[in-house]
Amino acid sequence: MAPTLRPFRWWDIEMVRRMEQDLFPEDPWSVEMFWSELADVPHSRYYVVAEADGDIAGYAGLMSQPGAAVGTVEGWVQNIAVARAHQGRGLGTVLLEALLDEAVRRKCVEVWLEVRTDNDSAQRLYTRHGFEPAGIRRGYYQPGNHDALIMRKALA
Repeated sequence: MAPTLRPFRWWDIEMVRRMEQDLFPEDPWSVEMFWSELADVPHSRYYVVAEADGDIAGYAGLMSQPGAAVGTVEGWVQNIAVARAHQGRGLGTVLLEALLDEAVRRKCVEVWLEVRTDNDSAQRLYTRHGFEPAGIRRGYYQPGNHDALIMRKALA
């Protein structure tokens, strides 16, 4: 059965937290971080989960905020994650496209993200969707001290 997208709700946090622990054992998001993000939905945040067979197969979030140029809005991909059992089936693309569609609805002129420099599959996904490298944040991911590649996609 193909995954379906729906809004991420507070009752999803525990399952998503377990997925975070599995996928990002060095630097998983905490329950408090997810509560904080969901507190700003729908104002400055947009979060979805992908359900398959009654389980959460993945999730993604977007933040929108005033842009660098006066009167503009920019988006930031907060996270995209796909459970191991659902990887390699295009779900990352579905989640990213949902975030980009929402960024357009929010009139974002560009979308930014950070991705670990050693996460080649995520970088390929973002590159396929028009993101380009824009810089490096040294030691961004802690406690492992991994660098983040900053990527940007223009929407306007």
